[in-house]
Amino acid sequence: MEDWDRRKKAYVNFCFIAVNVIYFLYLETTGSTENTEFMVSHGAMYAPYVLEGGEYFRLLTSIFMHFGINHIMNNMLILFILGDNLERALGHVKYFFFYLLCGVGANILSMIINIGEYRTIVSAGASGAIFGVIGGLLYAVAVNRGRLEDLSTRQLVVVIVCSLYFGFSSTGVDNAAHIAGLVIGIFMGLILYRKPKKRTNVDIWG
Repeated sequence: MEDWDRRKKAYVNFCFIAVNVIYFLYLETTGSTENTEFMVSHGAMYAPYVLEGGEYFRLLTSIFMHFGINHIMNNMLILFILGDNLERALGHVKYFFFYLLCGVGANILSMIINIGEYRTIVSAGASGAIFGVIGGLLYAVAVNRGRLEDLSTRQLVVVIVCSLYFGFSSTGVDNAAHIAGLVIGIFMGLILYRKPKKRTNVDIWG
């Protein structure tokens, strides 16, 4: 059963990566993803437009937008490496909703945390959803006694520590969304993930 799970295609994760890349290329060919005003006009998170203008779609669209090539490359690399593991663990449908809820939830909590500065903060990126994926994997790995497929608790902790350190040591990073995504991911993992039952000889030969 484990070998079969390893071969299962994580097509939802692939689709998320494809949407991010396609929208990034569209934005780059019609303007500049490093232009703040341009990004806001195409769906980036800007709290006044959400809270005062009722543009709640930004909570979703912004998680498929990135500021520049380095931003999207870093995020998609992590999602490519880790996302398929969680999709196989949760299943396609659960993973689809897990990813979107983590991304939107991270945006909401980030907006609440940064409420005092919300008129000056413009944010975009899949980082909140990706930290949610990491949080979900952390829970799944812990439930499986420290290992899930080729992932271990130690590896995930290193990824979390390095990612948070990079965020807090850099400027222009929405660290509130990162932490929020991580916490939401652990909570969602608790709700959605179920450890597979061990197969008995009866199951194998039946």
